[in-house]
Amino acid sequence: MMGLVSCLVFESGPKSSILKSSHFQFYYTTTLPTVEVARKKTPSLTSKSNTPSTMRLWPAPRSSVVGGLGIAAISYVAVDYLRHISPTLHDRLQPVLWLLLIVIAFSRVPFYKHWVAEFRAVVPFVASVLFLLACLLFEALSVRSVTAALGLDWHHQTPPLPDPGQWFLLWLNEQLPKPWVELLRARIVGLHHFLMLFIMLGFSVLFDSVQGPGLGLGARYIFTMAIGRLLRTMTFVSTILPSARPWCAASRFQVPPYPHSWLQKYYTPYASDPNSIRQILQSDWAYAEIPEYPSDYQPNWGRMSFLIDFLRPISGERSTWYGLLTKAGGGCNDLIFSGHMLVSVLTAMAWTEAYGGFTSAFIWMLVLHSAQREVRERHHYTVDCVVAIYVGVLLWRVTGFVWPPRKSGRRVARLEKVQGRLIQAAKDSDMEKVRELLNEVEMGDEEGVEEKGLSRLMWTFSGVTVFSVLTLVILAFTWTSDG
Repeated sequence: MMGLVSCLVFESGPKSSILKSSHFQFYYTTTLPTVEVARKKTPSLTSKSNTPSTMRLWPAPRSSVVGGLGIAAISYVAVDYLRHISPTLHDRLQPVLWLLLIVIAFSRVPFYKHWVAEFRAVVPFVASVLFLLACLLFEALSVRSVTAALGLDWHHQTPPLPDPGQWFLLWLNEQLPKPWVELLRARIVGLHHFLMLFIMLGFSVLFDSVQGPGLGLGARYIFTMAIGRLLRTMTFVSTILPSARPWCAASRFQVPPYPHSWLQKYYTPYASDPNSIRQILQSDWAYAEIPEYPSDYQPNWGRMSFLIDFLRPISGERSTWYGLLTKAGGGCNDLIFSGHMLVSVLTAMAWTEAYGGFTSAFIWMLVLHSAQREVRERHHYTVDCVVAIYVGVLLWRVTGFVWPPRKSGRRVARLEKVQGRLIQAAKDSDMEKVRELLNEVEMGDEEGVEEKGLSRLMWTFSGVTVFSVLTLVILAFTWTSDG
């Protein structure tokens, strides 16, 4: 169980009695050797305990090696930042750090106790990956579409929206000491850093730093990210906002300079003239005559030709529809909300819930630093970052209600089997027996795997799992290399 299991409560009685909230409360952690048994009606059985981790803002780390995972995470960020300070030292230290982390992770594979739980999590993990890929494909199509729909002239001529966040950061530049301003400007972390921090969190199940299964944690992270990307796409296609960088579209996209034929009729004649806007409000009818525009280029894409109206290729760009989608990148007009911030917030939420400690607070500081940089460098407006933060937090909380039930149900079933013995051990103040029974509930089916060692099937599964996850890591870093 993750961290502290808040309370397991029993009421003594006949064999048919069920779990109720009356006589006993059992608090225990998977990393502490003691078990607190608190009996409400018998104060003498109550022992002192630390404040439960669920009551803290930053829960204490679960790892018996205090701060080991946190040190690894901070070291990764620090070594990678050396590329801006001392490229030579960075080139020497980074391969050593990567090799060290990989060797340590592989050395723990034979001793990992939760491969059965990992095996159960394979299907949700693969399904989440496929769902995310589908959402990313839809997002890439939408990014190119909203950029191409209005044409390059609109992107170049439309001024950015007024953003108080940008004004505030410019004011801070004048008020703060220069070292502080340089710190705010520093490119400490990017998208790939937050992805790597989560990957480190997932692999830390090998050391029992966080609760397994790692694939279950990864499935929840990927599924939540997919939902977030889908919501983001539905948001930015609803209303097209001008970019905070007016030159961006012309430098990254090859699309026609004029708007799409649909917008030529329904948007362009009423875009800026107040009288036209007033008249269309009164008539609720597209009354204006459409000016003459060139016709769009029509490549032969076969069955995928329906994408021409969305992607709007030009004659000089000899690309397939798939090639155009891979060039979409992060888009140029403002895409509310920020995808970078969504990833960073989900990473911070995963760390806070699974590991806690000061490392989680450090990662949240990196999230805030990234948010102000997104606004400072005008990749996004302030509203994009604010929305991404609360959407990410709420989505992670919502998916938390979806993931635990099946595992919790199995625990309750095992708990009911040992209920009588657990009550008797509590009455006898036999703490050793209580720990043994609670450990039996915790381990469940995985206890046999620990005693007999990994079978050939589990060895094969563990090898394939580690190799597949590392492959996904390499692909993720490759696909996010351009931000």
